[in-house]
Amino acid sequence: VQLVESGGGLVQSGGSLRLSCAASGIILNTYTMGWFRQTPGKERDFVARITWGRRSTAYADSVKDRFTISRDNAKNTVYLQMNTLKPEDTAVYICAGARTLAGATRREYNYWGQGTQVTVSS
Repeated sequence: VQLVESGGGLVQSGGSLRLSCAASGIILNTYTMGWFRQTPGKERDFVARITWGRRSTAYADSVKDRFTISRDNAKNTVYLQMNTLKPEDTAVYICAGARTLAGATRREYNYWGQGTQVTVSS
């Protein structure tokens, strides 16, 4: 199983980025997929998740109304559209997959990518 993130980079405050997570070895349409983020010395925090069936979404309060998680099952890819970015959004963004219905807790997820760096300048 491999999850590979892409789309990170450097952006100015107020800008946008779209992250992608391409999966191999699993069929995404049976998994809950999530995005977490981590900064040096801090724990990995939940950002968003999308379920496989009804595509129900959930977001951390800090990103609600700015970020949108979506999935393309045909491409086996999950996306995170990030708008109105703030310097405090700077982190490594990590894709995760869960074999069952999952929420915002790290232990619910079975597979993790390596992450992609997002840096927001003020």
